[in-house]
Amino acid sequence: MAAKDTPLRWDRRMQQRLARGEAAALGELYDKFASLVHSLAHRVLDDDEAADQVTREVFGYVWENPDHYDPKQGNLRSWVARLTQRQAVHRLRQTEARAYAERGEGTAEELEQKVRQASVAARADYIVTSMPTPLRQALELAYFQRRDYRQTAADLGVTEDEARRRLRLGLQLLSTANTRPLEGSSPPGPHGYGRAL
Repeated sequence: MAAKDTPLRWDRRMQQRLARGEAAALGELYDKFASLVHSLAHRVLDDDEAADQVTREVFGYVWENPDHYDPKQGNLRSWVARLTQRQAVHRLRQTEARAYAERGEGTAEELEQKVRQASVAARADYIVTSMPTPLRQALELAYFQRRDYRQTAADLGVTEDEARRRLRLGLQLLSTANTRPLEGSSPPGPHGYGRAL
């Protein structure tokens, strides 16, 4: 049971260290989550420079607002992923609106369709990064390494029934990416983050 509490304790300690202004804490957080933040932002924006900028903005926001993290709402990883998704969607909306205005082509509906598609992709990525590790591992083996449930079971050292259960639950979670409204999909507040988390 104590091992299960470890990530939550780490999250709380990290939040406290950030609130005290410990630069080393920000460095540790960056080392742990920078690749997640950059990949989520890139998934939405399809642009390395823009993803780099969103990464800087997200970690800047975390540094300035560690008190906005609420452990009751989920783990620190999920909070950082939500911030990233919101900021990336906000930046996409701004960039595409500017591009449509400059070219004089396209419609508001086309812009919103593009934002919606990127939002669904970001939500799917967010769901995968937030799901329990056993489900995520099973999906990653099945999707990225093209393993069937038997191979997934062997790779994970579980029964075939357990592998099927994990894959089914993971896919059920992913199916909500296109059916639930995306958090922060309405125009965000200052700096693209909407209301405080």
